[in-house]
Amino acid sequence: MSDRTVVEAGPGAEPRANGRGILIAVMAFAVFSGTDALVKVLATGVSAPQVTFMVTLIALVALIAYAAATGQLRLLLPRHPRLAFLRALFLAADTILIHYAFSVLPLADAYLLAFLTPLLVALMGFVLLGERLSALAWIGVVVGFVGVAVALKPGLVVLNLGHLAALASAVFFALSLILLRRTKAQESDMALVASLLLVLTPVALAVAMTTGKVVPIDLTQMGLVILAGLLLLGGHALLVRAFRVGEASVVSASQYSQIIWGCVYGFVLFAAPIELHTLLGAAMIAVSGWLVLQ
Repeated sequence: MSDRTVVEAGPGAEPRANGRGILIAVMAFAVFSGTDALVKVLATGVSAPQVTFMVTLIALVALIAYAAATGQLRLLLPRHPRLAFLRALFLAADTILIHYAFSVLPLADAYLLAFLTPLLVALMGFVLLGERLSALAWIGVVVGFVGVAVALKPGLVVLNLGHLAALASAVFFALSLILLRRTKAQESDMALVASLLLVLTPVALAVAMTTGKVVPIDLTQMGLVILAGLLLLGGHALLVRAFRVGEASVVSASQYSQIIWGCVYGFVLFAAPIELHTLLGAAMIAVSGWLVLQ
């Protein structure tokens, strides 16, 4: 993880910067999907809140160890702590809410609402940051969301608190991405990731202790936890870099690619079939990514 920072691309970023930002973000969401897959494996024997805490703790320990080994411990401290920790709180709320939504909703319904984030970021970026999308880019954002709906085929169910939680999680995630773009250019990437993990770790522990389902784990599970923690750390590092390079309203559409990665991991790890509607949705998501860049 580099300690270098870049000046924010800001409104009207060059297409090359936006393209690089999207590429890095796609990599980030691929890594996040790998983390989700490992969490799913671990959750078969351990409660989800305990898994979240262990994975987050490993990520935090790994970041501190890396900073110590490279003589960059000072870079873990944010120069603008109010913005950094406010963003971390938004992400912590996002995590708690989406985990609750997953516990009471079909995954397709929860994901569909969670993937409102790119649309919300586009709107917030326009209102709060002055970022402007072309007509084709707006079409691309909408096409991407429709592609997600086609790929997931969410069911028709009565609205409940789970739906509200999933929607609120999308709002908090969108706010965290907007704050990431507002963060001062001299703030290090490591400080942004560290502040997030410092908030998420105790929050995850509190949720795990509240559920009262904390159990010991074996060596195999520990290995998966360590791998998931490293992936979580890498995913957040890549995501921070992506939103430092490109415009929030453009880069955020890369979140749709997580559906594709989820299908790949599902097929490889869980032998989940890839159906025609999934491929159609994935194709629409790919088209949306191209339109957003226009």
